Amino acid sequence: MKQTAVEWLLENLISEPHSEEDFNYNSECWDRALEMEKEQINDACYEGYYQEGMYDTRAYYDKKYKKK
Repeated sequence: MKQTAVEWLLENLISEPHSEEDFNYNSECWDRALEMEKEQINDACYEGYYQEGMYDTRAYYDKKYKKK
């Protein structure tokens, strides 16, 4: 399974930044996590809309996540 943006961020942030370099690194990590999140949202939309042929997002959610 692909790593989520939040998982990646937690693994890469410096827990206690003590320098400007640490702060800049954390800032870069945050920016990268936001990029990853956008990619993941786009991938999910593509999978739900085009691959599954579901044009109604509620119907896609119900099909994907609700068990009957």
